[in-house]
Amino acid sequence: MKDQVNSFLRKYGMYYESIDIESNCREFINEMDSGLKGKDSSLKMIPTYIGLGKDIPIDEPVIVMDAGGTNFRVATVYFDKDKKPVIENFKLYSMPGTNGEIGKEEFFETIAEYMEPVLDNSNKIGFCFSYATEIMPNKDGKLLYFCKEVRVKGVEGELIGENVLAAIKKKGYDANKSIVLLNDTVATLLGGKAAYPDRPFDSYIGFILGTGTNTCYIEENKNITKVPSIANTDGSMLINTESGGFSKVPRGKLDIEFDSGTVNPGQYIFEKMISGGYQGGLILTVIKKAAEEGLFGKECSNRIASLDSLASKEIDDYLYYSYGQNKLAQCCVSEEDRLALYYIIDNMIERAARLVTANIAAVVLKTGKGTNPCMPVCVTAEGTTFYKSKLFRGKLDYYVKTYLNDDKKVYCDFVKADNATLIGTAIAGLLNNPSA
Repeated sequence: MKDQVNSFLRKYGMYYESIDIESNCREFINEMDSGLKGKDSSLKMIPTYIGLGKDIPIDEPVIVMDAGGTNFRVATVYFDKDKKPVIENFKLYSMPGTNGEIGKEEFFETIAEYMEPVLDNSNKIGFCFSYATEIMPNKDGKLLYFCKEVRVKGVEGELIGENVLAAIKKKGYDANKSIVLLNDTVATLLGGKAAYPDRPFDSYIGFILGTGTNTCYIEENKNITKVPSIANTDGSMLINTESGGFSKVPRGKLDIEFDSGTVNPGQYIFEKMISGGYQGGLILTVIKKAAEEGLFGKECSNRIASLDSLASKEIDDYLYYSYGQNKLAQCCVSEEDRLALYYIIDNMIERAARLVTANIAAVVLKTGKGTNPCMPVCVTAEGTTFYKSKLFRGKLDYYVKTYLNDDKKVYCDFVKADNATLIGTAIAGLLNNPSA
């Protein structure tokens, strides 16, 4: 059965061994270099104008917002005398545009409504905005485009912070507020650095693998030649790579078929191959094709054909309870059905682990850091797919060990920081705010 599954996957270019880590790592680095130089690249390599090194102010509150792929979080944060973060007034809302298409005015009005309970707490705002955004020197950001199936018309090309402040003013609140826009991956990096102040790390990376995926790292200013005003200054800056957009990765026929049915065909190709927001849809595309090709029994094939959706959690439900009452287990009639389904899922997650390894390795190698195992690169990781996918983490650790450590002689350490996104956003809002 495993041989049959592998033969089917090879036929459609979906077998995990078709992903060569070395060549994908090399292509990723080439795209990073091109993006930093302003040349054509699928990696945006967005300068954040956020640096590291300032002391965090004590007992000063900052309003924090986090616009993710599913949820929109609002809170206030301050750091106590021991520089420990204190999160207050936390509220969780749905991300505007995830429950049907809305327009620009409704989008920003909704955000202002979410903020109302905390608007009088501070004049500083940190806004973690997890979408492709061109950051300006004043720390505002211009939306390039939405992803993660968020539907909002009329916001592309708009300044996010400026529109948020206008919506606040429209509600009659103090307009004398300043805002720092940053990506969730940037916030994750900052939050991870704050969480482990005493550990000896050579550099820092923020990595997201949840609904979507992205990577952030520290780049020397002199290498950001697409912005001469940055390249001609000393120091370093956090770069948002927008790694979900990496397009040089080899795709199989079923990757292309799945992509064609998404909201943004041809965009965020890498994200659609590895992230949780797309994992269910991609694997459903693969198992439906496998059913058509006769890898399952007739009744199982009919049940699979009737499925209209599949979520990443439902995939994990099957992996944990292959004989249970979950959606995929209930499709299976025979032991052969069950095994074929498991082997397909296992392959797809193995493939994702190889792709993520190429991504992480490329960024670590680009920094030139982490050559001493006693002082590795700190990779602060966030996202449900990274931490909750049953098969993923063990496979990733194997490839990091064999490729990054053994072959490339560089080292990284994956760390988890509680509330990294909120805390990192608070740090950015306090230290990098134009009014700070």
